[in-house]
Amino acid sequence: MENTITGHTRLIGLFADPIRHSVSPMIQNTALQALGIDAVYLAFELGEERFSQAIDSIRTLDMLGANLSMPHKMAAVPMMDELSEAAKLVGAINTIVNKNGKLIGYTTDGTGFMRSLQDQEIDIIGKKMTIIGAGGAATAIIVQAALDGVKEMAVYNRKDEFFEKVKAKLAYIEESTDCKIHLHDLAEKEELAKDTLDSSLLVNATGVGMKPNLDASPVEDFSILRADLPVYDVIYTPRETKLLKEAKARGAKTMNGLGMLLYQGAAAFELWTGKEMPVEKIKPIIENN
Repeated sequence: MENTITGHTRLIGLFADPIRHSVSPMIQNTALQALGIDAVYLAFELGEERFSQAIDSIRTLDMLGANLSMPHKMAAVPMMDELSEAAKLVGAINTIVNKNGKLIGYTTDGTGFMRSLQDQEIDIIGKKMTIIGAGGAATAIIVQAALDGVKEMAVYNRKDEFFEKVKAKLAYIEESTDCKIHLHDLAEKEELAKDTLDSSLLVNATGVGMKPNLDASPVEDFSILRADLPVYDVIYTPRETKLLKEAKARGAKTMNGLGMLLYQGAAAFELWTGKEMPVEKIKPIIENN
């Protein structure tokens, strides 16, 4: 095997805890090597106590940048010199670009979601979508969809202690974009049925349906699913959740979170290198992990 590390090789980091399970190093390094880019992508498992030092190291070591995962996505925001428009609205970042010592924070999760829709030839620009969940992934999706031109969003979430905070956050996103956004309690079954009826996409952005509760679904009344309503579940383990199975049984187009995983990584790759990720080479890696 040819040794491609040189004295000029640049570093890209992945900072999170835990992180050793991540498929991102395999994805990013495959893309870097395929395009002959003299850089390497490495995972660093570090907690909050060493995180500020890790951010400093991006400048110190003249790294191209870094990816962030939990628990660092929000903590990094005040450490940035600049934020993308989406990152400001989300209030969290997952990608850092080092531009001559200036650290710029981006969120590519929402971009990944929107690109994966294009991949499946689903157009929701100027239309309405219904999304279940209001956590980190959901917020990134909502922000990017609003920025890209989705006309209206119905957001459903459990009425827990964070519900009022979520309402304020969505109001802020609505004020900052041209998208109409309304929040509902997930227990409002009749409202959910009405919203899905005039939506062009239904999204589950919660963890409901993951192991060990494989029979769980955020939607209880499957009669609201229909053949002309695409259903997207951000979960990718399992590949097909209970919700996706029920939607597929009714003839609907279905998507899991693998596309979002692929394209959020591709968006970050492009920010660091200025080149498009060769996604066709990467798809088999994602599908087999």
